[in-house]
Amino acid sequence: MMTEPSASTTQAPERNIFQFDEQQHEIALSTHNLHVYYGDNEALSEGDLQFERYKITALIGASGSGKSTFLRSLNRMNDGVARVDGQIMYRGLDINSNQIDVYEMRRHIGMVFQRPNPFAKSIYDNITFALKQRGLRDRHQLDEIVETSLRQAAMWDQVKDELHKSALALSGGQQQRLCIARAVAMKPDILLLDEPASALDPVATSQIEDTLLKLKEHYTIIIVTHNMQQAARISDFTAFFHLGKVLEYDEARKIFTRPKVAITNDYISGNFG
Repeated sequence: MMTEPSASTTQAPERNIFQFDEQQHEIALSTHNLHVYYGDNEALSEGDLQFERYKITALIGASGSGKSTFLRSLNRMNDGVARVDGQIMYRGLDINSNQIDVYEMRRHIGMVFQRPNPFAKSIYDNITFALKQRGLRDRHQLDEIVETSLRQAAMWDQVKDELHKSALALSGGQQQRLCIARAVAMKPDILLLDEPASALDPVATSQIEDTLLKLKEHYTIIIVTHNMQQAARISDFTAFFHLGKVLEYDEARKIFTRPKVAITNDYISGNFG
């Protein structure tokens, strides 16, 4: 069960990653000596990162580089699919431990997937379904959460008069923002997004980006994206993955203007492969 223990004293290994000064930066989540195996194949061999609270961190890299594998490990979405070794530290707890209640942990670390996956229910029921499953029945509270969540996802004005219509009737961009609203309705601390705009047109992509920039006032956001322009536009920090390793991690403006590793520069400049 998730609790509120004191902050972890675990120190991140001294490797080729950006080391935060924890007196100046509050760390929301950190990984240490993380390795992920699909059978005998080691998909991630170096995944040591620290994520600053209320910032957007973009994970970039070619297909198969390990970035989505890493992201899915952060809230145990690889359970039953891959073996994940190492520590994932959140509020002083190693959430990769067998003693963790995974379902409770996912209330704190929510996830939005690549393709919109609204339930075949009304807009209202999409947001309240998990809340009702947890025993919340007060209609006034549910109404407030629906409005707040849709406002945070920048869709309230568009759907406030259509809350009981099917979510499947929404456009692709609206469906993805509904999935974001559904995630934030659970009041998570951290929001993980796996290429949330890859299936959307430029207008819908821009709306998703604007939504994320507003959400970081309340949430720590970690996003996988293959869109370099998107990563440069919205992220505060960027990590470059290559062949299952984090090769470089720094402030986004430095990654996109003065990368320290040659292969990072090749990737972001399009001279990769």
